[in-house]
Amino acid sequence: MGALVIVLAAGYGVAAGLLLPRPAYRLSVEPGHPWQGHCPQGHRLAGRLGGWLGPARCRPRTEPAPPHAYGRRAAPLAALTAGVCALLAAAVGARPELVAYVGLAPLLVLLALVDRTVHRLPDVLTLPLAAAVAALLGAAALAPGSAGSWRLALLGGGALGAAYLLLHLINPAGMGFGDVKLALSLGVALGWYGWGVWSAGAFLGLLYGALYGLRLVLRGPEMRNQGYAFGPFMAAGALTGVLLGGFGA
Repeated sequence: MGALVIVLAAGYGVAAGLLLPRPAYRLSVEPGHPWQGHCPQGHRLAGRLGGWLGPARCRPRTEPAPPHAYGRRAAPLAALTAGVCALLAAAVGARPELVAYVGLAPLLVLLALVDRTVHRLPDVLTLPLAAAVAALLGAAALAPGSAGSWRLALLGGGALGAAYLLLHLINPAGMGFGDVKLALSLGVALGWYGWGVWSAGAFLGLLYGALYGLRLVLRGPEMRNQGYAFGPFMAAGALTGVLLGGFGA
């Protein structure tokens, strides 16, 4: 049963990862700019759901030309998402909360991609993600066999959001408000397994980011003032915490 769950989760990750290149390209814009509506060669994007899902390839309708690729390649993203989903399935097992963790993992990967590209976490992803993880874990709490607490999950979301809000107020240039919104959903995911897992995931996210910042400092004076996306490190810390919580449960 465990092996089957892992295989199914990995298959879902592959399917979801193949759909990520297009939204990763379209959402990677600076604040205040509209979402990308054209490929780099100027052709209007169209397709599934208004051209939002699928590989970043464009085949002009009015030109007898082969499709051209842009943005990120689909295969590496599919492998990454499949790996994340398989790890979550191995840790959590066939418990109800697995639906929440695996189901929303591609959104977290997408957020990390966008943040790494333009140092931005769009509200169109962060706010629905926070609502979705709270709702799905709430449903999991009602199902038999769950191994967490919805009350602690909600408290964890509020606590981590408040902690990142304080960091944002202390240093707005170093901690964006998008990170605060992402912390809400990550705090809910971590709080499900208790305060020990919450603390580990929150600390590891900060640690991963700090180690990367130290690496930039050590590379030379010209890198010391270079900003970097913190969202991917938050996501990596939360993933590590959830894995620890899943195996522990």
